[in-house]
Amino acid sequence: MAFRSADSGKVPRDPVHHPLFARYYARVSVAAETRMGMGGVRDRLLSGLSGRVIEIGAGNGLNFAHYPGAVSEVVAIEPERRLRQSAVQAALRAEVPVDVAPGVAEALPVKSEAFDAAVVSLVLCSVRDVPRALAELRRVLRPGGTLRFFEHGTGGGRVMAAAQRGLDRTVWPRLNGGCHLARASLAALRAAEFELGPYRRLLMPEKGPRLPTSYCVLGSARRPDVLETGAS
Repeated sequence: MAFRSADSGKVPRDPVHHPLFARYYARVSVAAETRMGMGGVRDRLLSGLSGRVIEIGAGNGLNFAHYPGAVSEVVAIEPERRLRQSAVQAALRAEVPVDVAPGVAEALPVKSEAFDAAVVSLVLCSVRDVPRALAELRRVLRPGGTLRFFEHGTGGGRVMAAAQRGLDRTVWPRLNGGCHLARASLAALRAAEFELGPYRRLLMPEKGPRLPTSYCVLGSARRPDVLETGAS
């Protein structure tokens, strides 16, 4: 599958560049697999998937080892170059075919209705335009296709929510690759007219101090069989 710019025929330049964050994230995310139980979360996130899957914001590719054998292909989109290089190495070790490509969630370089399922894992917190990104996910999913999500967001009561909003307005996005703490993923999915399936709220880490990033949701949604196109 080719991932080329329709205008120039050339691979587009990276629209996201966070080299310091990428180095930090690569170390922390690997440690979290066991210390925070992220490996188990990835198993639950991806369990039961089959067919063609698109993963948005694949990072350093830690999900790849958890895809079940019924998945025929994973197209993994990652905009940050350093993380994408790590994802390519992870793809070589995966037991299912994985094609890693540059791109952003708001303009996915793939055809419409081409995938049986989509995966977002700690991604909606950092995309620049959440409604547009979710509209793109609806576009590339086939009718009735599944969206699996694991995201952190607002939670923990008034004091924590205020702290999250304050960090979002100041230093947090700059230090963490555009990440925002106070986004509400479930509300965004409903607004994008996904049909929510089962989901559960969980804390990461499950034990220990509550951090601004601790309040997570894990679940699935569905693209409706018929998309609304507006009044004629």
